[in-house]
Amino acid sequence: MLGTLKKMSGQLAGDVQYGLRVGEQNLPLNGLIGQTLTLSYTGNIYCDACGRKTNKSYSQGHCFPCMKKLARCDMCIMKPETCHFAAGTCREPEWGEAQCMVPHYVYLSNTSGLKVGITRHTQLPTRWIDQGATQGLPIFKVRSRHISGLVEIALAEFINDKTNWRAMLKGNNDPMDLKACAAELIPQIEAKLAAICAEFGDDAIERLDDNILEIDYPVQQWPVKVASHNFDKTPEVSGILLGIKGQYLIFDTGVINIRKFTGYEVQVSHS
Repeated sequence: MLGTLKKMSGQLAGDVQYGLRVGEQNLPLNGLIGQTLTLSYTGNIYCDACGRKTNKSYSQGHCFPCMKKLARCDMCIMKPETCHFAAGTCREPEWGEAQCMVPHYVYLSNTSGLKVGITRHTQLPTRWIDQGATQGLPIFKVRSRHISGLVEIALAEFINDKTNWRAMLKGNNDPMDLKACAAELIPQIEAKLAAICAEFGDDAIERLDDNILEIDYPVQQWPVKVASHNFDKTPEVSGILLGIKGQYLIFDTGVINIRKFTGYEVQVSHS
């Protein structure tokens, strides 16, 4: 199987059911746990947006020109509180309308610990799966990505907004009562929520009362020490596949973040 990598697909069906997307093909992975899997990087990288061959990948799979011109590669994607759509300076206004000016969730999750995050309303539970969360709870539905970023940074004064990926790959965190966490956190940001609603309207933020989602991952054995593979340093990654969590393949030889190498052309084999 030869093609360019994209982030792995993941569907909830008992354990998360993963697929390795290689070009137009999707290799089911769960049945390969316990077998030898080999990914050989050919040295070619192709832009995930325009298909152009590039010597280096930018912003998870883009060539330099696309990284500079596409809205999906702008800094406001990483820091949505800096959204400049209203100023009329969005790189791609139509893309911004479709992707950012739509409802978003602000959520709590249990990854390497308690974490706050945001995602589009269509991306749950995919977002939690991609981050390796074992539990997730949406706590607010808001009108836009910009507003979700403002709520997120308010909560980030009290809890993490990033995952410690090494800790996440060493095992599952103890279960948390995310509803109790939300009940403790939300009163601490009430003044900021009120200020956001005063600026963007009373319907800008909706408080949710959803159930906690539990997520199980197909892992046969956790690594004692997390060593990371990198195609740029070692073109061939091979070993016994011990499990999958987040966007990481866990081998007996180390782990690799598949999403990081979007656009890399690889030959895949298993035995």
